[in-house]
Amino acid sequence: MALGTRIASPLQLALAALHRAARGQRRGLSATPGTQPKLDLRGIFPPLTTPFSPMQEVDYAQLEGNLRRYASIPFRGLVVLGSSGEYPYLAPRERQELVSCARRALPRDRLLLAGSGCESTRATIELTGSMAEAGADAALVVTPCYYRGAMSSTALVRHYTEVADASPIPVVLYSVPANTGLELPLEAVLALAQHPNIIGIKDSGGDITRVGLIVHKTQQDDFQVLAGSAGFLLASYAVGASGGICALANVLGAPLCQLEHLCRQGSWQEARNLQQRLLEPNAAVTRRFGIPGLKKAMEWFGYYGGPCRAPLAPLSPAQVEELRGTFSANGWL
Repeated sequence: MALGTRIASPLQLALAALHRAARGQRRGLSATPGTQPKLDLRGIFPPLTTPFSPMQEVDYAQLEGNLRRYASIPFRGLVVLGSSGEYPYLAPRERQELVSCARRALPRDRLLLAGSGCESTRATIELTGSMAEAGADAALVVTPCYYRGAMSSTALVRHYTEVADASPIPVVLYSVPANTGLELPLEAVLALAQHPNIIGIKDSGGDITRVGLIVHKTQQDDFQVLAGSAGFLLASYAVGASGGICALANVLGAPLCQLEHLCRQGSWQEARNLQQRLLEPNAAVTRRFGIPGLKKAMEWFGYYGGPCRAPLAPLSPAQVEELRGTFSANGWL
């Protein structure tokens, strides 16, 4: 029996029941959910950092400046309020204004994805509606994780189904176990891929077998898989991923777009060479030094990085030198 059929059937039944129960119960949203055309997510998306002033206030002018610089790079779109954007540290008013600011500055042919995942289903539905009103083309919804022990496949399918039923914009699932301690189970992904308003997943776990299985098992569902890190971007393209939402694109956006181009045209040796030069810088601005490292590296390439919001601390001088050495050793500085 096929994997998707064998493990997802009970969840598929629950999914259908939730669709029926949700009819007529959508509230607070002006558009009719589930009627939007599917968005083409093929390409590279930088999950934008949030610029802060020295006083740790959101600096919208610096955001606009970074967006002007990114306009020359052939990104498919941008992500606001992702993990790289210090999303948990932002007030609701700041979240909405960041999306509005990005939408005003972004060319209309570029997609805007906005993070809207909260711990409760109710709050996620409300924030998703706000993100739509602010101009987002799709919502990136991270797994609720505070009560991770109770987040079974059934609970997560119910959560995402209710969000997608209510959302006036398409929903992209977001699994980032390094931050949440919770991987969105494969059987839940396969069930949710059948929802007409769930169009894809950003998978940051780095398990290429899982990425390939999701691509393979959702071919009939018009479902798109996005690699969640530049460290496994080539491997993800090799197993059929549509694109990538990669923190390193804040720094090396053009090379990541070039890597995508090489993969799509089948220039695998050139793609491999480029991927290898990206591995250490990517690890440095994600696992090694995180957002403070990402923001510091941005400054070396002409973007505004600036401080993080406390309790995230700046890098020490020794860490800055190590980070610079990583980029230099791979030919980027």
